[in-house]
Amino acid sequence: MTTIIVDAQRTSTPHWPVPQERRTVTVLFADIVGSTALVDRLDPEDVRALQRAYFDTVAGVLHRWQGVVEKYVGDAVMALFGARHSDGFDAYRAVRAGLEIQAALDRRPMVGDSRLRVRVGVATGEVVVDLGSAVSGGHGVASGAVITTAARLQEYAPPGAVALCAATARATAGLITQRQLTPVSVAGRVPPMPVWHAVGPVRPGTDRHDGPLIGRRRELATIRDQLSRAIREQDPRWISLVGPTGSGRSRLLHELTRGLTTVDGMPVRWCVATCQPYPDQVMAPAAELLRGLAGVRHGDGPAVVHDRLVAALASLFPPERVAAAIPALQRFLTTPDGSSAALAGAAICRDVLLRLAAHQPLIVAVDDVDRAAPAMSRFLHALFSTATARGLPLALITLHQPQWADTRPSPARRVTIGPLATVQSGRLLRHLLTRAGQPVTLADRLLHLVGGRPGHAAAYVRSIMDGADRMTLPLPEAVRRAVCAELDHLDGERRAVLMAAATIGGVISGGAVDRALSWAPGRSAPALRGLVAAGLLLPRRADGYAFVAPALRQVAAERLPRALRAVFGRRAAEAPPLDTVRPDAALPRDHAAADRAGSGRAAAERAGSDRAGSDRAAVSGSGVRRAEVVPLDVVRARDGRLDVVLAVPPSGPTDPLRRGLPSSTMATSPTAPTGGANRSLGFRRLRAVASAGDVPPTRVSATPNNAGGHWPAAPDRSPATIRAVPAVPGPAGRTAAAAVGAPPDVVRTGPRPPLIRWPTGLAASA
Repeated sequence: MTTIIVDAQRTSTPHWPVPQERRTVTVLFADIVGSTALVDRLDPEDVRALQRAYFDTVAGVLHRWQGVVEKYVGDAVMALFGARHSDGFDAYRAVRAGLEIQAALDRRPMVGDSRLRVRVGVATGEVVVDLGSAVSGGHGVASGAVITTAARLQEYAPPGAVALCAATARATAGLITQRQLTPVSVAGRVPPMPVWHAVGPVRPGTDRHDGPLIGRRRELATIRDQLSRAIREQDPRWISLVGPTGSGRSRLLHELTRGLTTVDGMPVRWCVATCQPYPDQVMAPAAELLRGLAGVRHGDGPAVVHDRLVAALASLFPPERVAAAIPALQRFLTTPDGSSAALAGAAICRDVLLRLAAHQPLIVAVDDVDRAAPAMSRFLHALFSTATARGLPLALITLHQPQWADTRPSPARRVTIGPLATVQSGRLLRHLLTRAGQPVTLADRLLHLVGGRPGHAAAYVRSIMDGADRMTLPLPEAVRRAVCAELDHLDGERRAVLMAAATIGGVISGGAVDRALSWAPGRSAPALRGLVAAGLLLPRRADGYAFVAPALRQVAAERLPRALRAVFGRRAAEAPPLDTVRPDAALPRDHAAADRAGSGRAAAERAGSDRAGSDRAAVSGSGVRRAEVVPLDVVRARDGRLDVVLAVPPSGPTDPLRRGLPSSTMATSPTAPTGGANRSLGFRRLRAVASAGDVPPTRVSATPNNAGGHWPAAPDRSPATIRAVPAVPGPAGRTAAAAVGAPPDVVRTGPRPPLIRWPTGLAASA
C-alpha cells in the first residue's frame, strides 16, 4: 500500500512573533501531460491506482529535497522551496527535485501499459508567506505573482522536461546545466518571458583566485604558525576557519595552499576537498581527497584510474596490500555513498592519508564542511584521532559558517574571519572595478554597502557589469540569498528582534525593540545578546547595537510586510509610557496634619526630606508608593511662590531618551538649596509661581531650557493640591519620558515643552 507524504500538523513552536514575511521562494508546478485522455480510457480503479502512484512519487521526491507541498490541483502539484527556511540553495533544490521527479516517474511501473509523462515549471520570486501554515498540506501558504509564473512555465516545458524562469536560471548558474530557449509570449505580460530548460546537475568548478589578497595578514600569519607547529612538533592540530558567506574563507585557503609549501625545508603535501550543496553521495568529499592524492580526474576511464591508484599506493603499502585495495578504492570513487562497500573504501582512503603523513608532512583541508553529512564528519574525526595517537605531522583545516553546529574536537583552534577594514575594502573595490573596466569612482558609493565582506564587493561589481543601475545600486541576488540564509538560521524570536531592529534608525536600543514588538521592557535583551554572539549585530555605546552589514539590515526590513513595517517603526519611535500630574484634593493623613500646623516652610521642608526616596519610586512608574501631596494654600503665605524640584535620575550621554528630560516626580521644598545633595543626584529645579494678583505671572528666570525667560502664564484657578501619579503601571525603576498635551486638570511634562500649564494657575519654568 502506498501513502502520500503529507505533513498537515500545525506546530506552534517555536513561537513566531512575526506571523507573515515577505520572502523570496522558488515555486515548483508539476502537471500530467494529457491527463484527460488518459483518464477517459482507464477504469476508475486503474485511475485511482495511477493517481496514488503519481502523487506518492512526487510527494516523496519533494519531501527529500525539503519542498513544502502547498496544494494538489487535480493532477497538478504545487510546492514551495524556502517558504519557512532558506539555505541559499532553494532554487537549486527545486530544480533538482523537478529533474528527479521526471526520472522517478520514468522508472516507476504504472498501471498496465500506461506511460505517465509530466511537465515541470520552476519559478523564483517574492511572495508573502504565512509562516504558521508553511507545512505540507497548508493551503494558501504563499501569495504572489511567482505562483502564476510557475504554472505558466510548465505549459511551455516539453513532456519530461523542467522549464526555468530567468531568476531561477541565474540562481542555479554553475550548478545546473541549462539551455536557453526563445522567449515565449504569455498572456498579460510584456515583453515575452525568457525560458530555460534544465538539463542536469553539474559539478561546480574551483573558484578562480587570481587577484591579490587584500587584508587578512593577521589571520594568515596565525594559521601558518599553527600549521607549521603541527608539522614541526609532529603534534596534529585541527584548525577551524570560521566566517559568514562572502567573508573570504575559500580565498584565504587558496592563499595558504599556494604559500605554505615547505616547513623547515620539508615539502608539504596538501589534500583539499569541497563539500558541494546536497551531494548525491555522502562520502563524495573523501573521494575528492583520494582523487587529488592520486591525480584522478572526473571522466577518466577504469584503466587510467587503476594505473594512477597503483602509482599512488606503491610507495605506501606492500604489493599484496595494493592489489587488494585497488578494487575497493575504484568502487569507492565510482559511488561514494553510505553503503557498506563505500564505507570500507573510505576506511582504506583514511589509511592511505595516514601512511602518506608518515612519509611526508600532510595538510588535509575541507571547505564548506557545514554541508557535509555525518558520515563525513566521522571520517575526519577518525583521521585526526589516529594521527594524534601516532604522533604524525598532519594538520586538518575545516572551513564553515558561524552558525554551524560545530562538531570539532576539543583541541581544535578556531580562527574567526571578521569584516575587512574600511581602507582594505576600498582597495579591494578599486581593484575589482579596475579589472572589470568600470570607473573606480564607484568605490566610494559601494564602500558602505559591502560591509567589509569581499564576497559582497565582488557581487556588487559583477551586478554592475551585468547592467545593474549605477544610481540605485540594487542589492545583488547572490547577496540577498546569502543574507536570507543567515536570517533563517535564527529562531523565531531572534529573527523577529532582528527585523524589528531593522525598522529603527540610527543606533538600536533594547527599549525601542521592546516597544516595536509590544514586549515587556527587557524581553529583547537576551535575543540582542544572542545576535551579537552570532555576528549579526555589533554593540554600540552602553545600550545600543548596530548591524554588521547594510545588506543584513535591508533584507531584515524588507522581509516585513509593509503594514507591519510601519507599525514597528511607529512603535519604536514612540516615547515610553507617561506620568501625569493632576489636581487631587485627597491628602495623606500625615501631611494633612502637618499642613494644619500652620508652618508652610516647616511642612515643605519635612515633605522634601520625607520624599527623598519615595517620590523617585513613584515617578518611575511603579505605582507602589504614593507621591507626596502638598496643598498650595500652605505655601501661598510665602509670597505666593512654590519651589518645585523635579527629581531626575542621573543620565549619561549614552541615553538619548533621558538626556535633558525631567521625570515626573515632584518634590516640594521651598528651602531646597541650589546645590548640595539634590544637585549631586542630577536633580533639575523648576520654580512654579502662583499667579496671584500680587505676583507677576510671566517674568521668570532664564535657564537653558527656557533661554528667553518668558513662558506665558496660565489663568488662575482654584487652589488645589498637586500629586504625581503614573499614567500607566510599569515596572519599578523605569523613568518615564514626558510629553506635552494633557487634558484639563492634568499636566504632563514633556521632552520638548514650550509651555507647561499648571491646573492651579501656576506658570512654570525650568
